[in-house]
Amino acid sequence: MSTLAVNTIKGQSGSTPPTIQNSSGTEIGTFCRAWVNFNGTGTVAIRDDFNVSTISDHSTGTYSVNFTNAMPDVNYATVIAGGNTTDSSSPRGFETVRGVTASAVKIDFRGEDGSEADPNMVSVICMR
Repeated sequence: MSTLAVNTIKGQSGSTPPTIQNSSGTEIGTFCRAWVNFNGTGTVAIRDDFNVSTISDHSTGTYSVNFTNAMPDVNYATVIAGGNTTDSSSPRGFETVRGVTASAVKIDFRGEDGSEADPNMVSVICMR
């Protein structure tokens, strides 16, 4: 087994990320294209991110995550999670992807009763 220790990995073309291949040269994955952790209550604020320029707060429980560098198309996967980190008895809710463009993903959060809710911990991961 070998270990590769580097500080930077670059793809050969400008906007295409490097791919991960097995020993036969078959593609088995790529790197995450964008991720963000943000506070969804009050004035929304990004805690940390990669390839996210801003968060748009549309209304209670509805946000857009805007990418710094656009996706190549709309065929990316989005994983979202939201919760209340200050109240462990908070009821479980529902997260929904409302729309995707190459430059942003729109998401929505609701409580078990179906009403809009602002989680104070929001995580979004986009893979392509």
